Amino acid sequence: MPTDPQAYHPEARLLTLGDRFYDPVAAADFPETRLRFRNDRAAAQVGLASLDDGEWIAAFGRFDPLPGTLPQPLALRYHGHQFRSYNPDIGDGRGFTFAQLRDGRGRLMDLGTKGSGRTPWSRSGDGRLTLKGGVREILATEMLEALNVPTSRTLSIIETGEALERGDEPSPTRGAVMVRLNHSHVRIGTFQRLAYERDEESLRALVGYTLRNLYDEDSDDPVRLLDLVVGRTATLAARYMAAGFVHGVLNSDNINVTGESFDYGPWRFAPTWDPAFTAAYFDHQGLYAFGRQPEAIHWDVMQLAISLRQIAESDPLVEALDTFGDRYMAAVTEAILWRLGVVARDPTEDRALVQHVERALRTTGASIDRFYFDAFGGTLPDTYGKPWTEVRNALAPYAPRKDRSHPYWSGEPCSMLIDEVESIWSAIADRDDWSLLDAKVASIRAMGEALA
Repeated sequence: MPTDPQAYHPEARLLTLGDRFYDPVAAADFPETRLRFRNDRAAAQVGLASLDDGEWIAAFGRFDPLPGTLPQPLALRYHGHQFRSYNPDIGDGRGFTFAQLRDGRGRLMDLGTKGSGRTPWSRSGDGRLTLKGGVREILATEMLEALNVPTSRTLSIIETGEALERGDEPSPTRGAVMVRLNHSHVRIGTFQRLAYERDEESLRALVGYTLRNLYDEDSDDPVRLLDLVVGRTATLAARYMAAGFVHGVLNSDNINVTGESFDYGPWRFAPTWDPAFTAAYFDHQGLYAFGRQPEAIHWDVMQLAISLRQIAESDPLVEALDTFGDRYMAAVTEAILWRLGVVARDPTEDRALVQHVERALRTTGASIDRFYFDAFGGTLPDTYGKPWTEVRNALAPYAPRKDRSHPYWSGEPCSMLIDEVESIWSAIADRDDWSLLDAKVASIRAMGEALA
């Protein structure tokens, strides 16, 4: 299988952990493998963009092993709190990790799947993914990448020719298998499983693996790991808020230790700054509502701290955990200034500006995307009246970090609200028309160029 020798750097670091952490599995044998989406931009970063479509399907639809990396797929073991209830009976139930590669920055990256078949952790599930779920994952990851949110990237979607029965979609519905590119699939729940089983030896091994392979630190210090995870996850929470994004299922098995967002199910983008806005129809208590996401992620990181107490003293772990709030406040300030397209000035002034923006968005019910589009570069149009006076005054001394010369700024803001998501899917479901999806991905990437 041809790969780019300059960019293809295979690894198999997962194997150093041993079989206490995973189960070797085989991919499902799909009736069809019809390529629907290939992300050559992401593939180029790991030396895979040169694959032709047949080779691509062999790798990401049939899961022929990639040269020099894992010899077979591995379903990872983990536990997790799901809506604050502990579940010891989970793991990779419809996915696996089947390759590890270095990207252009030297980071260890996992190629993981969704919808690739049953594993020992599938329970009563069929191990499959709906095509609609795959399309929604493309839209989520492309949009978040453009909005500067650390996220997995959807590398491939292949339709499998299967008809699936689902309770939350009109059924039968079309099946697919997805491949994601992610910095890590080691989750907070991975640590929780080992703590639950009181396996201190494996806990220490996982700490060392994570620090060495995912943070490039020659250390086995659990406190150092927690401190790094607190920083990454505080940044993730902040960028969710700046993006107006609601993940929907911030369980501890859905938070990885590198602070990258991944595994998109009932996600939504909030049309307005409504702290109570929820994404999941089954989130009846609003546990993972838009405004509660920082709290939810902090709670998940607390579960990591509790797990690490088996191999570390409590006081330094608590000290590291207690920095989450301050780090989140600094990160959300930075994230909102980035989206406003202005250069930071002074921490006190910067925080005041962000508070004015959040208050005005909340009280006026203005469109989040429209506001950031109009205000990019630091100048608020006159159409924003009296409720925006404090924002306008606070913005006045700020210099733009980038001009508005990109063609994106001559059009309309790129949003990703639920009605458009459903329209894109309807065109595919009703007419097998992929043009709306293709056009949307192109417009999202244009926005990303304008913002970057």
